[in-house]
Amino acid sequence: MLTGYSFFRSVLSFTCKRSCQESISQTLARSPFSTYSKLSAFPSFYTTPSHSYSWCCPFSTSLHLRHCSPLLCSLFHSSRPTTLMDLKDVLEILEQLAPLSLAESWDNVGLLVEPIKGRPIRTILLTNDLTDSVMSEAEAMNCDLIISYHPPLFRPIKRLVSKDWKQRLAIRAITAGIAVFSPHTAWDSVKGGVNDWLVGGVGSGKVSVLSQALGSAPQIHQLEFTARSQEELNTIMAELQGTKSGVSLQHNAVRSESGGYLVTLLCPDLALTPSVQTLLRHAAPSQSLSILQTQKPPLPGHGQGRLSVLDESITVATAIQRMKSHLGLNHLRLALGTQRNLESTVSTVAVCAGSGGSVLNGVKADLYITGETNNVGPLLTWAKKWAGVKTFDKRQIVMAR
Repeated sequence: MLTGYSFFRSVLSFTCKRSCQESISQTLARSPFSTYSKLSAFPSFYTTPSHSYSWCCPFSTSLHLRHCSPLLCSLFHSSRPTTLMDLKDVLEILEQLAPLSLAESWDNVGLLVEPIKGRPIRTILLTNDLTDSVMSEAEAMNCDLIISYHPPLFRPIKRLVSKDWKQRLAIRAITAGIAVFSPHTAWDSVKGGVNDWLVGGVGSGKVSVLSQALGSAPQIHQLEFTARSQEELNTIMAELQGTKSGVSLQHNAVRSESGGYLVTLLCPDLALTPSVQTLLRHAAPSQSLSILQTQKPPLPGHGQGRLSVLDESITVATAIQRMKSHLGLNHLRLALGTQRNLESTVSTVAVCAGSGGSVLNGVKADLYITGETNNVGPLLTWAKKWAGVKTFDKRQIVMAR
């Protein structure tokens, strides 16, 4: 796992602990933003947030954090800077931390607002939700980049008018030259991200992914054909590599008993049609051509939702207390199912940041943790014996079956 994962795990552990939108914005204000050590500059995962922290770097720059961990103060301070980072550099780091390809297909992640004029990134503001108050905070500190966990722009926009608050935010960001980036479900899916952090709050256990993420590589097809001689194989491969697809093709040739070659060719979607046309031109009646479609490779540890088989069984009451401590909350809303009480045993825990309707539906567990209560109707219909615990303002619900 990349060292930099600890950075967004720190950020996400904070965002999960704060419900008030205006109170959760955090400021990473420093100058300059170093490219000297892009990933090794990130510290280890933190434990407890502080309410306020201000710290001065020894090279006469400052970093200010609000409602954030003191360890984040060393986020970009483990090595002395040599050059300033631009937006492209920062986006590359964020992509390494959690590739946007891990996000759900319906989500709107990545760079949502890009300033017309590029400028060095000196100040980053982290927030759970971008609101007018958070934008005012960003403008006041001359912020260069806002990382908003939830995307402030989600649905298509046909016009930009200031009477709509989301469009107004985009207008203000463009006017102030502030870039806006949202990771959302990419941070949920990535190994070590939101879901792993949430499920870890209940206790240690054997964790698996509920909805496996797949690799972002283009769809690959496997072509199998025969070549009668080395010369024919060289001719075919030269023509295949010379197609207009511009894609490099990988192949493996095995000598057959008849003296020819059995060839396996990996071919992406873009090169499939010209490759088949080339092979058909060389095919003799005695030769064969097979086309097999292969699936995108799974990415171990990445995906939506987590299922944890706890190392030691606990009670519902213990699970609730642990989640309260983990989230930094004093109260949770609990709904116990029939034949369930606070002393009921919890051995398995299913987690999904967000509503989790499609991910948790059909998953058997003693305890269910989701991020919203707006869309749990299908889940409640499926499992009428759940016990639910709702936390801050429809942002967290825990259900014990």
